[in-house]
This record gives sequence, C-alpha cells and structure tokens, in this order.
Amino acid sequence: MDQFHDIRPYNDDEVAGVLQNLVNTPDFIDTIVGFKFTKWPQWTRGFLAMVVKHVLQKEVRKINDVHAFQMQVADYMERMIKTTTSNVEYRGIEKLAKNEGYLFLSNHRDIAMDPAFVNYGLYLNGLDTVRIAIGDNLLRRPFVSDLMRLNKSFIVKRSVNGVREMMAAFGQLSDYITHSLTQEHCNIWIAQKEGRAKDGLDQTDPAIIKMFFMSQKKQKVAFPEAMQNLKIVPVSISYEYDPCAFDKARELHEKSTTGSYQKAEFEDIDSIRKGIVGRKGKVIVTFGDVIDHNCATPDEMVAEVDRQIIGSYAIQSTNEAALKMLNGEPTGDSVFDEYMTTCPEELRETVLRMYANPLIQQQERGLSSH
Repeated sequence: MDQFHDIRPYNDDEVAGVLQNLVNTPDFIDTIVGFKFTKWPQWTRGFLAMVVKHVLQKEVRKINDVHAFQMQVADYMERMIKTTTSNVEYRGIEKLAKNEGYLFLSNHRDIAMDPAFVNYGLYLNGLDTVRIAIGDNLLRRPFVSDLMRLNKSFIVKRSVNGVREMMAAFGQLSDYITHSLTQEHCNIWIAQKEGRAKDGLDQTDPAIIKMFFMSQKKQKVAFPEAMQNLKIVPVSISYEYDPCAFDKARELHEKSTTGSYQKAEFEDIDSIRKGIVGRKGKVIVTFGDVIDHNCATPDEMVAEVDRQIIGSYAIQSTNEAALKMLNGEPTGDSVFDEYMTTCPEELRETVLRMYANPLIQQQERGLSSH
C-alpha cells in the first residue's frame, strides 16, 4: 500500500503518462503561451498554442524518468541565471556529504526560486536534488500540481478543515519526511514557516519542528535523538533584488491600513512567474551546520535554526543602502537609489524595511554573516 500516494512526488514509471496528460491540457498550453508571448496580440494565441503543443510533444518524448525531467529543468535554470542574476554564490556546500539525506530548513523569499537555487547548487556539486515541500494552496490548477510533482515536490495539505483532518495530514507529512530522510536517504527542502517572509524577518515556526517530531514520537524516540536522525541543516537565501518586493509591500501596506488583504485568484502563479523572470542581482545561498547537538525542546531547536539562518544570511549592498536610507543618510549606491525611485511613495517605507530587516536582525542579535 502506497501510504503517501496523494502527497509524494511522481515515480519514474509515472513520468511519461503525466507528461502526455500535460501536453494535452489546454490550460497548461495557454499558460505557456501567455507566459512566453505576453506582447503578442490576442488573435495569434490559437496559432501559438498549436505550435507550443507540437514543440512540447517532441520534447516530452525524450523524457522517461524524473532525472531526465530535472535535466530539462537544469537547462532552463542555467538560462534564467544568465538573464536575471549577476552572480550566484554557494557557501558551506562543501560540508555536505554525498548519499546522505539532509533536511534543509530554509528561510523563504521566493515561492519557486528558493528551492530551485538550492537544487541547482546541489546539482552543480554532484549531490542529490531535494524533495520540495509545497503547500496545496499553490496547486489550484491541476497542471501546476503535476509539474511540481514531476520536479520532486511533495504536497503539504494546508487547506484541510477540522482538527482531526489536520492532525492526520500533519502525521502523514511527518511520516513521509522521516521516511524520505532515514529510509531512502533523500534530501528534503522545506521553508522555516508557512508563506514567504514578506517583511524580511526570518523566524522559524515552532509548529514545523513539532510536525517533524510527530512520526518518531509515535516510535517513542526522544526529541533530541529524533532531531539528530533528521540531519537538519539551516539554509539562508539572500537576493540582492527581490522581483516581488513591491507586490509584497503592497500586501503588507494594505493589511496595515485596512486590516485585511484578499489575494487574486491566480496571484501565487503570477508571483512564481515574476520570481523566475524578474531581476535578482546577486544571489547567495549559505548552507549552515547540521544541528547534531542536543536540542531538548522544540523551542531550543527553533532558537538554533534562527541563530544560524539569521547569522549566516549574506548581507547585500541593498540591505545596507536600505538601512542608510531609513536613517536619512546618503546610501552611496546609485543603483539602489534609482531602483527606489520606481517604488510607489506609499510603499517606500515598507520596501526599505523589507531590505533593511535582515541586517537589523543581525545587529540586534550581535550576529554577522561571514
């Protein structure tokens, strides 16, 4: 019995069938046309859809397993890095051993790009790519779910109702993560809390640590030992420029002025698109140390993860410039100054705080990135 069938990534023997399905899904084809040919007039869409479908049919014939699919993704990734970043740097990756399953617990800035950059670094260094935790709130369109599960994503059921259903969903998730790490020695990527840190403040949600423990708790494994079994590695991802910064600031601004914010139906999909194609400048991914000392409680574990994520967050010129601007000082950074002239006036303070907060967090804790 496949107890994880509804949340796990697709297996090799499922790949060809899922791809065939995707190519025959009009919603998927139309989304690609809209994504790649934004500026083309509406009346060309039908013709473009035919061409895209034909090209994809040829492409997918060559893909028969997850590895082949990920090699295709790696090609796109290389092109995206060339066009949207000035440099991508990996720190601390040399500490990771091959054929070991690590639980990468990461800060969260960008829906798709955070795990993608982690994956790319592992791939470049000859390590296994990660299984990616993704909330079912992002999977409102079936083809998105298929694409993600082809790329080794597993589903976090956030939209379940009722306490019993939620506990069952978390229990299954905990079992799946523990099984992946301890039995299959697969790497896992999961964000330190639900949703992106839109204000630039990185904080681990204790509920995530408690969820990790659920599976081993049933086996009567003590908390410190259970955490050591998972080989948790905190990860800090730092973008010089955030392609979704103004959108995040708009959401925060609306929440603070009206008390609520209503997401548009496909807003998350649009955020994914912007995150992929938008300008990022320099990207630095820092892998921390495996947490193998005794953390006796979830709160101690949270404190250690936060210490590593905040302390090893690579401070960029934009973080420094934003803090200076908030303090009314000249930034000495004409590129950032120009960037801020494109920011709507009412969002200015929120955007500056978003960029300055990682540096403020380090200063308040007496930590600094190396």
